[in-house]
Amino acid sequence: MKHIKLGTLDVSRIGLGSMGMNAFYTGHSQDEVESIRTIHRAFDLGVTFIDTAEVYGPFTNEELVGRAVKRRRDEVVVATKFGFLSHSGRAAGSLDSSPASIRTAVEGSLKRLGTDYIDLYYQHRVDPDTPIEDTFGALAELVAEGKIRHIGLSEAGVRTIRRAHAVHPVTALQSEYSLWTRDPEEEVLTVLRELGIGFVPYSPLGHGFLTGQIRSTEDLADDDWRKTNPRFMGENFQRNLRVADEVKAIADEVGATPAQVALAWLLAQGDDIAPIPGTKRVERVEENTAADGIELSTEQIAKLDNLTPASGDSHNEAGMRLLER
Repeated sequence: MKHIKLGTLDVSRIGLGSMGMNAFYTGHSQDEVESIRTIHRAFDLGVTFIDTAEVYGPFTNEELVGRAVKRRRDEVVVATKFGFLSHSGRAAGSLDSSPASIRTAVEGSLKRLGTDYIDLYYQHRVDPDTPIEDTFGALAELVAEGKIRHIGLSEAGVRTIRRAHAVHPVTALQSEYSLWTRDPEEEVLTVLRELGIGFVPYSPLGHGFLTGQIRSTEDLADDDWRKTNPRFMGENFQRNLRVADEVKAIADEVGATPAQVALAWLLAQGDDIAPIPGTKRVERVEENTAADGIELSTEQIAKLDNLTPASGDSHNEAGMRLLER
């Protein structure tokens, strides 16, 4: 597996998102043994970068990742996130990146992960009620104390990125980016490269849609969050099948799977990008990591650049309000 740099942080250029093992997707929390096998298989295949968050579960995903990395902690980069849960008394459901909440959050994450340091600690969403300078001031103190080693942002806009970076170097921005979510291209990627900040695309497979395996939402559990995602609903779903079919056509040319082509396209966007496809199954992590060896032609990349645009927002109305644009 090739490696890239997120700022100064060395990671495999394909990581592993662990959210679906314990939260939000069909079949979560049903097979811990397979989830841990999947994490170990990813490490065996050269993945050195695993992503979790305190809100996944909540808390249970960090605990699972902690058990999985216990004997291999020094081999891997562990990233987790804070800010969706308040530890300072704000109302339930409120974002909270206040220094007091961060202090409690990091201690909880360290304990659940079974480690004395976190490699990459992200603010999960920008807190409108706490100046980013205060948040990053607290995070800089945690770096000085050795509890975290690098700081990240998630779904932050360019103004916040610049303000945060002026307080302490931002190592990486994590935001949704894929063949059907191209939002970061207009401004964000330019600023990240100007400042030397790496980029970590989440949902690089379009929440599974770009794999071509989802042809109906009837197979999704009632509590699967995708049932509230506009791109998976009604006429939007039917229109978006065309996007999946266009990706499959390129995959057939390459002799790869649609998932591998979607990841290979992302890898071709730059050597400062490390997508984190999520899965809870060994066979899928084997498929995803194999994208590291796929080279797309200039013509194929051009076709993928010009796919039919996705129909519908990437999140429901409440989720879209949390994305800083």
